[in-house]
Amino acid sequence: MKKILIVSGAITGLMLSLPVQPHAQQQARSVPARPATSDVKATRDIKVISSAGARALADACSAWAEQNKQIVAMAILDWGGNLIESHAMEGAPMNSIDTALLKAKSALRWRRPTSETNKMVRSGENLAPTFMRDFPQPGALPIMVNGQVIGAMGVSGADGEKCAQAAIDAVFNAQATSSAR
Repeated sequence: MKKILIVSGAITGLMLSLPVQPHAQQQARSVPARPATSDVKATRDIKVISSAGARALADACSAWAEQNKQIVAMAILDWGGNLIESHAMEGAPMNSIDTALLKAKSALRWRRPTSETNKMVRSGENLAPTFMRDFPQPGALPIMVNGQVIGAMGVSGADGEKCAQAAIDAVFNAQATSSAR
């Protein structure tokens, strides 16, 4: 038993004394470099909803709701799902901003109005939103500019998608689209 330990200790000592090349250096030597091409696009330009744009969406949605004698709450997300703006009109239920936020996240993830996601779930066509912690209830729209999803707007209460569409139309002057049209 002692001999085995001594031999294994000697082998380990020898192995530790050998020079070792880092894995990245080995890979760099074994893989030929690709020629640089001008066709490769390493970055892309994305549009981002500004704070002022999000506030304008909230104001436009509130104006539409007041005009239609409705009380709503809303949440506006950027393309990454970050909350930029939220607002609840006076008299909105306590959970309405949370509901609007859940709707907006669902519209952003599925890149479609939550009314469409709701129909998919109800018909049994796609049940994924129910176990992915989404909230497939009507009331939210993705915001698309030049074919690019730049965010989403969720509205809790009354005609949420109509309110969101009116706000998107007012703020983006027909530059933005959603599949609710």
